[in-house]
Amino acid sequence: METEDKAKVVNALGGKSGIFDSTVPSIFFLIAYNVTKNLETCLYFSIGLATILMVFRLVRRTTLVHAFGGFIGAVFCAYFAWKTGSAKSYYAPSLWKNSAFLAVYGISIAVKFPLIGVILGPILGENLEWRSNRARYSAYRNATWVWFGLFAIRLAIQYPLYKANEFNALGVANVFLGVPLYLLVLWATWLIIKKVPVYKRKES
Repeated sequence: METEDKAKVVNALGGKSGIFDSTVPSIFFLIAYNVTKNLETCLYFSIGLATILMVFRLVRRTTLVHAFGGFIGAVFCAYFAWKTGSAKSYYAPSLWKNSAFLAVYGISIAVKFPLIGVILGPILGENLEWRSNRARYSAYRNATWVWFGLFAIRLAIQYPLYKANEFNALGVANVFLGVPLYLLVLWATWLIIKKVPVYKRKES
């Protein structure tokens, strides 16, 4: 059962394939732009790679959200960079996304509906009943703080680089604050919530 729940948690929070597909096009864009210095060509190649990854996921019948997520993200980043004519703008949507998530996760903690619990509760079969159990509530709150920290770290590092026009440093930071940090946070989330059994109110 623990293995099954772990798989549910991973898939609900983005899935390894989802974060991989959203990161690879940005890595390719960083390398290609340093080689060619041609923004438009690099954007086309980045979208092309995202399209290939999406088709690959669809052929393998991966969850549609994961299949389209990376593609949509790459297209939006490419569009914004093309619209502004600036290579660094490719990473601007990531700053907006992290800012939005930081706010949402923080608010969810403040109103005592930690978002990780809201997301995972229905998937693990406890819905919102975990709010009646102090230990389970604390686990979800702590896990939500971990995700809040993820977005705070990303912004603290990437925003100054963006403002300073440090394109290469921004691109490298985007990579290392993407897959590695995400997997670390995902692992930490699982360690936190697995310590407390899933809570379901007993029928009277």
